[in-house]
Amino acid sequence: MYHNNSIRILAGNSHPQLALDVAERLNVPLVPCTVKKFSNGEINVKISESVRDEDVFIIQSGCSDVNDNFMELLILISACKTASARRITAVIPCFPYARMDKKDKSRAPITAKLVANMLTVAGCDHVITMDLHASQIQGFFDIPVDNLFSEPLMIAYIKRSIPGWQNSIIVSPDAGGAKRVTAIADKLGVEFALIHRGRDGRSESAPERMDILVGDVTDKVAILVDDMIDTGKTLTLAARTLNDKGAKTVHALISHGLLSETNMSLIEALPIEQLVVTNTIPQTQHADGCKKLVTIDISPTIAESIRRTHNGESISLLFGEWAETGNVAVL
Repeated sequence: MYHNNSIRILAGNSHPQLALDVAERLNVPLVPCTVKKFSNGEINVKISESVRDEDVFIIQSGCSDVNDNFMELLILISACKTASARRITAVIPCFPYARMDKKDKSRAPITAKLVANMLTVAGCDHVITMDLHASQIQGFFDIPVDNLFSEPLMIAYIKRSIPGWQNSIIVSPDAGGAKRVTAIADKLGVEFALIHRGRDGRSESAPERMDILVGDVTDKVAILVDDMIDTGKTLTLAARTLNDKGAKTVHALISHGLLSETNMSLIEALPIEQLVVTNTIPQTQHADGCKKLVTIDISPTIAESIRRTHNGESISLLFGEWAETGNVAVL
């Protein structure tokens, strides 16, 4: 029997294993709910226990079938709202449509803003996410948004699992990741490098190339850091560039391993020691085709953020030493 305003955790179909891991760490059972489709594709949700006056956390990531998973999340939020939940928090480890955060050309939609509006209208009171592609997305909401970072987990992984990291250089594959790599480099006390991505000609069909804009990777352990990998083209170009420029070894650390169009056998053939991603996206099917793929478990960070949110505690500790001292698990 639960007392009022206890933690209640629900999950859609996007990443059930992550939801189970989070619930287990909090020692809270998942609320039984069924999310399925009718024959015409409409989504049907049934929540089997009361959530009246409870603190509800719905875990749903923006992966694989992004539109279906997002619609599931909206319907779950609406169902909890009409069931009189006290507060509804959407836990979205990988935020959908995060790459559409600005109008960079004529008639382009700012879809991340639309996603924010839809979550709010559905009845969401709070959002917890991780490594937003662009931090300004937080400003699209009129409700609180906690953007967690995988940076402390990556720093801990580098220190524990990458030999010779003291002689490493942190590399960003584009100028947009400069802030991320400089922060990691400063905390590790090593140098950083930036890569410029361009084309050999002005034509869109011209072959892409990468040149190191800042930094020297010669005879160093190059650690490539980015927030997202989808097609794998950026990783391929960057890894080959670093190898050609004389890097001793190349490691890739990516927050969100979408890998939706990536041929994992090509990743296996790249001149990298390992591709490290977090489990904001399920990686089971990808791991089978690539021995270089390593997955870092984010469930401790998500669980702690839920506990702190429920108890009204600050979650700023999750951005620093808490994640760097004994809370990194490799799946």
